[in-house]
Amino acid sequence: MKTITATRAEYCVVACAEVWRDAGEILASPMGTIPTIGARLARLTFSPGLLLTDGEALLMGDVPALGEPSGVTEGWLPYRQHLALVSSGRRHVMMGASQLDRHGNQNISCIGDWDQPKRQLLGVRGAPANTLNNPTSYWVPRHSTRVFVEKVDMVSGVGYDRAAAAGPSATRYHRIPDVISNLGVFDFETPDRTMRLRSLHPGVTVGQVREATGFALTVPDDVPCTREPTAEELRLIRAVIDPNGLREREVPSA
Repeated sequence: MKTITATRAEYCVVACAEVWRDAGEILASPMGTIPTIGARLARLTFSPGLLLTDGEALLMGDVPALGEPSGVTEGWLPYRQHLALVSSGRRHVMMGASQLDRHGNQNISCIGDWDQPKRQLLGVRGAPANTLNNPTSYWVPRHSTRVFVEKVDMVSGVGYDRAAAAGPSATRYHRIPDVISNLGVFDFETPDRTMRLRSLHPGVTVGQVREATGFALTVPDDVPCTREPTAEELRLIRAVIDPNGLREREVPSA
């Protein structure tokens, strides 16, 4: 029997899908190609109650391929109702990060000093509300010391240290379940709520991760490999959700 080998991008897809495992009827808000494939894979497999949108104001009743319109609408999600989900913790967003520190503080606003930045980015946008009001995970397609930094230049998304300092009103729904990069999966399940290496994608070493990270990670003695996609998951990724292989553009094969 021929063994089907998953690519690095497909391991990343499955790791992103796991963010929404058994999530129930909550709104998934994936940002990026691989997180979007991951959310759709979760909906088709172990999280059938997951709510997916068309990116505007409609809830999709089906799971179309990337770039294809939804053929089934199961609900209307106007902006007011969307904010109600956000403010009550019933949404799990996966955002990107231009910078991310050991406590989970995220920057998508600017690089350099705020008064005279070296580079202007997206701006703070909805990051503060996202991180304080509903679970927020992060996707980083190119793991490097430019992204994983000792201190972010500006706090857009709130990390564990700043949420704790702000008190109960900030920590009620604040949670950063996962950080997924092209090298591995990370979380904050440590006593001081700093970043920990949870799993390595196949072919990646602990040394590579440490070299590409600008702060000291918590690394367990035994780091497992990221879960391998099943044959059915690979079929769904390749034939149903992303038949054009857009995932390989975001994370090329090593």
